[in-house]
Amino acid sequence: MSSEAIRSGLAAEADFSIVRYAQCWEDADVLLDALDIHPGDVCLSIASAGDNTLSMLTRRPARIVAVDLSPAQLACLEIRVAAYRTLCHGEFLELMGVRPSRRRFELYRRLEKQLSPHSQSIWGANGQAIAGGICHAGRFERYLAVLRRCLLPLTQSRKTRRSLFERKTFAERNRFYTEKWDSMRWRLAAKIFLSRFVMGRLGRAPRFFKYVEGSVANPILRMIERALIELEPHDNPYLHWMVFGNYADALPHALRAENFETIREHIDRLEWRLLDVESCVAAQPAGSIDRFNLSDVFEYLSEAESARVMTAIARAGRAGGRLAYWNMLVPRHPPEALAGRLMPLPEISQEGHRAAKAFFYSAFQAVEIR
Repeated sequence: MSSEAIRSGLAAEADFSIVRYAQCWEDADVLLDALDIHPGDVCLSIASAGDNTLSMLTRRPARIVAVDLSPAQLACLEIRVAAYRTLCHGEFLELMGVRPSRRRFELYRRLEKQLSPHSQSIWGANGQAIAGGICHAGRFERYLAVLRRCLLPLTQSRKTRRSLFERKTFAERNRFYTEKWDSMRWRLAAKIFLSRFVMGRLGRAPRFFKYVEGSVANPILRMIERALIELEPHDNPYLHWMVFGNYADALPHALRAENFETIREHIDRLEWRLLDVESCVAAQPAGSIDRFNLSDVFEYLSEAESARVMTAIARAGRAGGRLAYWNMLVPRHPPEALAGRLMPLPEISQEGHRAAKAFFYSAFQAVEIR
């Protein structure tokens, strides 16, 4: 199947005109450690909402090419780029919806002229997205709002929800989960809310589960259990957002004050294209790209399609470079035919998975290009 056929198939089965993810739900700290970007590197990144692509600028690469099949997702990246260029850090957090604000329309008007006509049509015509904050504007974020307003109050008291974020030892977190959180009501309600049917209609597109075998809810429940016991909820921005609708003081990498000026300083090294990753990679000279942030792109591709994308990456990737990606419910690995060219890095992968605060993935994969 050609890359054009893949694009057409995805476009026919999933609406790419809407903002699906208004923020990145992957841990940039883990990504940056695994990619080990050096100053002067050339990088390719799945755009998604833009946060992790922008985080890559803190490592001072020579160039980042961001690609996405969705013009709406590129609009998410584009408004962030304009905001970094125009606003101070506090204003940026206000526009994103991370801090309270009554002047988001004013902040938006200051940067609107920097946006392409298409991005202006998305944001300028969506007053609710501006008023509520950009990070709240995606379909997935609205799905999480339903979880926060309906599922959690039904299964967990306000006191239990707040207690979740008190610092605890591993033993205390284990006991809290077993005695306070993991009730029969929680499991029954969560299995419905996290089911393929409900997630496909409220959160992710049904097409995105095409290659998932078996239950969707059960593995996600195990991921949540791991996050509440093995990780420290107090420091987890993604868990804070799910439960309370914002990050509190635990901000993802791209939103932290200490990274703001570095991203702003290097923002002109970033370009973006409405394109699938395979077509973009195929157009690059052999051995020309050092680092690849592939998000969870293989979640939506068959094994044969995934192998073809990895073959293109093996050709375009520079020896000594790296690629990194997440598996959620669909396991994908470099094909055996590329064993001499793409070498998995199991220690880095396993440590990245253990450390990732974005806990709703079954595996993190770091691979070296030989």
